[in-house]
Amino acid sequence: MKKALLFVLLVSFSAFYGFSQGTKYGVRAGLNISNMDFDPDATFNNQHRNGLMIGFFGEFGLSKSVAFAPELQFSSEGSKAAAFRLDFIQLPALFKFRLSEKFHLGIGPQAGVKVYEHEDGVKNFVYSGVGGIEFKLSHTLFLDARYTYGFTNVLEDTMSLEAKNTNIQFGFGYKF
Repeated sequence: MKKALLFVLLVSFSAFYGFSQGTKYGVRAGLNISNMDFDPDATFNNQHRNGLMIGFFGEFGLSKSVAFAPELQFSSEGSKAAAFRLDFIQLPALFKFRLSEKFHLGIGPQAGVKVYEHEDGVKNFVYSGVGGIEFKLSHTLFLDARYTYGFTNVLEDTMSLEAKNTNIQFGFGYKF
């Protein structure tokens, strides 16, 4: 066990040291426009929910045109119905590709942990895919837009409906 832990620490340190030359950290915040896709279709008025997102990230340069950007963010999602107003702590892990000096394309998986209520018919862990584009305003400021589609049913298996969360994010960020 001690050898395995030592090995993980050495690999982590060498990876961090190798990425440190192109490493940036930052914060981002923005607006969410989210909804839920129900199967079968919802029998109630399924309206989108506007919410907020805030978080911080690291961006590790893998090459001149590719970076790995893990994040930790709070995100208000779900739909407008009170039973489906969902808040998550999310961990997106994006691979960013430089399209030009100003534009970067990002894609990757995302895991989320529900916050607020437990045992309310909504699963505590969800998984999604994220894609988006980033526009650099300056060396430190950027705007971005993302689309997130849920891969997993957010409702407990005992419910007669299935629902997947969808989300559009418009963000503003600062890189240190």
